[in-house]
Amino acid sequence: MIRLSNVKYKTQNAKRKTHSAQRKTHGARRTAQSAFTLVEIMLVVVIIAALAAMIMPRLAGRSEQANKARARAEISSNIGLALKLYELDNGNYPTTEQGLEALMTKSATSPVPQNWNGPYLEKKPIDPWGKPYQYKCPGVHSKMGFDLYSVGKDGQEGTEDDVTNWE
Repeated sequence: MIRLSNVKYKTQNAKRKTHSAQRKTHGARRTAQSAFTLVEIMLVVVIIAALAAMIMPRLAGRSEQANKARARAEISSNIGLALKLYELDNGNYPTTEQGLEALMTKSATSPVPQNWNGPYLEKKPIDPWGKPYQYKCPGVHSKMGFDLYSVGKDGQEGTEDDVTNWE
């Protein structure tokens, strides 16, 4: 009987080892089947590159449009409003000589503002291209009494990329 139980123990132990080995090979097979192949990865990269090639030209001109929109907003609202407040307080707009600096500090040049309640702007207005806004008073083009504009990306006055208050 001792021998029979010993054989029975060895048989059960052998079955456990076989079952464990089967589980290991099944797990390895599953891992190999669920992994991506190099061809699949390259296909995904090619698809993403094709989509990027189609989308990028459409987005390329958007930054220039955004810069123009920002310049228009600053001319019509921020700087324009500051000039109007200056005019309400002092009875006239700053002269060309005083420039937009008159909106930040009280000018000592003629005409001296009597009711200056500034600063109307906290910092010197710079357009989206890093250049100062141009100001002329009395204005030649605008019906508002002053010309306020940005020379745009090319930095030259009178070209089509200028952003003005008189369009």
